[in-house]
Amino acid sequence: MISWLTPESHFPPLHTALAQPNGLLAIGGDLSPQRLIQAYRCGIFPWFNEGEPILWWSPDPRMVLFPGELKISRSLRKALKKGNYEIRTDSAFNQVMHECAAPRSGRAGTWIHEEMVSAYAALHEMGMAHSVETWIDGELMGGLYGVAQGKMFFGESMFSRVSGASKIALVHLVRQLERRGFRMIDCQMKTAHLASFGAREIPRKEFSQRLKELVNYPERVEKWCFDHEPIE
Repeated sequence: MISWLTPESHFPPLHTALAQPNGLLAIGGDLSPQRLIQAYRCGIFPWFNEGEPILWWSPDPRMVLFPGELKISRSLRKALKKGNYEIRTDSAFNQVMHECAAPRSGRAGTWIHEEMVSAYAALHEMGMAHSVETWIDGELMGGLYGVAQGKMFFGESMFSRVSGASKIALVHLVRQLERRGFRMIDCQMKTAHLASFGAREIPRKEFSQRLKELVNYPERVEKWCFDHEPIE
């Protein structure tokens, strides 16, 4: 039985999530900053189409990337060394979200609609949601966004307007998180693209256990500013 949330209710235990569709845990509630913060601390994320009730998910297994396991292909390493780009952080958060929402080949719609943009923009203003952006010749060409809590980063979506731009942003994000002591990046669901970077699935129980420790580190609630050490 799926739980229907009211504005006052808490999320149900993760083990009550459905097996099919994998990880559907609850319906309803709201997208207030307080609700979203609670969700991420519990290993839950919203994912629903415009016009639908809010759907909350906690899939099993969970796709994650441990920063020390990042894989960089030979072609991507060449692009990184070429350096004909600029990495910026938190300079165009809403634009990144709208680019992630733009129509793509083979995808009919998007779950990043205006209700989601407004919700994550509020987290961004609080210093908890962040964008990492690849700029080329003064134009935003790729990037990603997600939520940081403690020593945990929850990746949400990424986009590229030119080949490899989002990959460059991801590598810079992972290296920066590693230097800052972050120990796990949530990738939510398995994709071949994320697996090519070294992301892998772990059981939800293990994910939850790791998460309980990582989200309880002291917060750095601020806009991000990366250092620019070279990528090895």
